[in-house]
Amino acid sequence: MPILGICGGMQLMNVAAGGSLYQDIKGQIPKAMQHQRGGKPAHLIEVKQGTLLSKILKGNRLRVNSAHHQGVKQVAPGYVVNAEADDGVIEGIEAVGYPFVLGVQWHPEFLNPDDQSATLFKTFLKMAARHGKNGIRP
Repeated sequence: MPILGICGGMQLMNVAAGGSLYQDIKGQIPKAMQHQRGGKPAHLIEVKQGTLLSKILKGNRLRVNSAHHQGVKQVAPGYVVNAEADDGVIEGIEAVGYPFVLGVQWHPEFLNPDDQSATLFKTFLKMAARHGKNGIRP
């Protein structure tokens, strides 16, 4: 089943699968930038090549918003980092071996609908529709 975890949803995916979190980025990562800026674009992230996220966004740099004080510390087994902020804070993860199990730390729903982040929702909906057509229903 396709899964898209946003902000706390990504953190939940990671912890449920055996990973850990920074409880307070500012207090635990001395050189971290401010990650609690609200809904407007705040900083750039680097999208890792070869990841599902890179295939969806078709690029390796993206300006995202930032509204969190917690973040992924240890990535869960079976997951990989797909995006990081310039300060090293993990901005995205995805499960290996699944068609669409993806988490992002930013809030794409707050960004401009013409932004690359809107592509995440379109792809998620496409994958969900495909999943439903295969006769697998909740």
